[in-house]
Amino acid sequence: MLRFDHLAVSAETLADGVAYVEQALGVALAGGGQHPLMATHNRLLGLGDLYLEVIAADPKAPRPAHPRWFDLDRFTGPPRLTTWICGCDDLDAALEASPPGAGQPVALSRGEFRWRMAVPADGILPFDSCFPALIQWQGPAHPAPRLPDAGVRLRWFEIAHPQAEALRAALADRFADPRVQIVPGPTRAMRAEFDTPHGRRALS
Repeated sequence: MLRFDHLAVSAETLADGVAYVEQALGVALAGGGQHPLMATHNRLLGLGDLYLEVIAADPKAPRPAHPRWFDLDRFTGPPRLTTWICGCDDLDAALEASPPGAGQPVALSRGEFRWRMAVPADGILPFDSCFPALIQWQGPAHPAPRLPDAGVRLRWFEIAHPQAEALRAALADRFADPRVQIVPGPTRAMRAEFDTPHGRRALS
């Protein structure tokens, strides 16, 4: 089974991404750090059982010889929701049941956190990156319970895609979360609504 783990907002610069999320939700981000293997860095926001990640290429890190995850090498434009990430207990088995191109396991770490993540060879996940990135946390450490509680909770997360039915089928019997909706749309799009201390707020 797959579990909803976190959401990612991509940005051309980390400062731009943080400003977008903080203005949209009215709360401050906390935590985060660098990912040397991918030459990226991030900031985080706790959402209770989940968390939100703002991620961007790290200009101080050497460009890697391989594509960065989340298709960040091709990212342009304003910050926006680009990726959702699902956790699993057996990454290899989860990949065997996933569409081609879901990635190969890569071992990663940041501070106390250790995890294996499926990273596509070209950085692009199936269904125009609407298929979730897959992660297997190693050990008990997980960012969500270690982040400050800013009083933000996810109400729903919507993924629109022209092949919505096929995307749902690719996740059938492996993922169920009432907050996640996969709907038909003329182009790929992601949108999320949150309960915040300032009322309902949205990211897209």
